[in-house]
Amino acid sequence: MEGEVKEEIDLPPGFRFHPSDEELITYYLMNKISDSNNFIARAIGDVDLNKSEPWDLPGKAKMGEEEWYFFSQRDRKYPTGVRTNRATNSGYWKTTGKDKEIFSNLELVGMKKTLVFYKGRAPRGEKTNWVMHEYRLHSKSSYTTHKVF
Repeated sequence: MEGEVKEEIDLPPGFRFHPSDEELITYYLMNKISDSNNFIARAIGDVDLNKSEPWDLPGKAKMGEEEWYFFSQRDRKYPTGVRTNRATNSGYWKTTGKDKEIFSNLELVGMKKTLVFYKGRAPRGEKTNWVMHEYRLHSKSSYTTHKVF
């Protein structure tokens, strides 16, 4: 990542960015989608997950030591299909478990999906220790083009 300048954020000592699942959906993701040209999340960067290997992500993060947050646009596997492309040059993100529902004031606002990175190509990929949580708005919402990871 030569030549890349990391944006420094001036925060008080001991500050930790640790939003709840509900906050990620209702504040960050909804605002990013509804006003993507003007909304700035000082702690969350934009990244193309299909062009980034997991070990490159910490260097692209705005902050974080063990956890990093990113906005990423959904990439479709096929232009006319609904399946999501989660492949990178060296592997792929595979879903695991079932989606977790995220509520705000008893209303379903989003979903959280857990993914694990596998090196190589499916179905013979080698499981790694890289884990990602994908947040998306509930499908009945009219804003479903961005996700936060």
